[in-house]
Amino acid sequence: MPSDLDLRVVRYFTVVADQQHFGRAAEALHITQPSLSRQIRSLEQQLGARLLDRTPHGSRLTEAGEVFLPRAHAMLRSADEAAAATRAAAEPSRITIGYTTSLIVTPATRELRRRHPEADVQTIHIGWNEPRSALLDHRVDAVVGRLPFATDRLQVTVLYDEPRVLVVSLEHRLAGKESVTIDDIADESLPRLPDAEWNAFWRIDPRPDGRPAPDGPVVKDIEDKLELIAAGQAVAIAPGVFKNGNRLRPDLTAIPLEGVEPSHVVLATRAGDRSRLVAAFRKYAETLLTPND
Repeated sequence: MPSDLDLRVVRYFTVVADQQHFGRAAEALHITQPSLSRQIRSLEQQLGARLLDRTPHGSRLTEAGEVFLPRAHAMLRSADEAAAATRAAAEPSRITIGYTTSLIVTPATRELRRRHPEADVQTIHIGWNEPRSALLDHRVDAVVGRLPFATDRLQVTVLYDEPRVLVVSLEHRLAGKESVTIDDIADESLPRLPDAEWNAFWRIDPRPDGRPAPDGPVVKDIEDKLELIAAGQAVAIAPGVFKNGNRLRPDLTAIPLEGVEPSHVVLATRAGDRSRLVAAFRKYAETLLTPND
């Protein structure tokens, strides 16, 4: 009966499904391809259904595989959450706090350590697009980050707002202006990131008049974006922390962007988390974390 599924093999299946190729999946899992194939066949026999079809270019999910995949992910997520919750119960004096680019958590973590000297307080930098996954994967217990990101299954509190600015090359026609508006960059190329919600907010797409924002190159991290801007190939909308050239390359400048919604800096934790350290950090974050003027 499938009630005793081996979660290790279930995880193997999800990797093959994601990679759509047994060879790449085996490499990612650090096992041999024949061994991986045997494990998947064993899982299929246990379930009584073929999950994957081999193709000339790799593999694809069968109809049964399409049904099983989201449930496999749910099983693995539940197992990870159960393990993490058990560890947290066994180690009630540990907390890991995540933070994203250019956000400072030191005042709140310092106060947490001062008030709870017995606690092991760890901090870790995470990517701009990782707050939710880092929390639900139990890599962190709290995150200070910027919206937008998916907030289902999370408790989210706005700590403060940041005005947004326009980052341009020192050679750009707008460099040196006291402020700009969306109309000033109506035809300017803005880099895109692989996240639709993030793009909509940080590219202001669509614009207030309903027109789409001009397409720009796709980038994966801030350094690639800054290089494009410095080369004169794009401009970018950024958090107000970059104003007055703070944390920018010397060949870039930031100009206040008027008439747009500010960026929201938030504290996110897992919904229903009753950890005393999480509650304490939330209190200190709401009191002590302020814009980085």
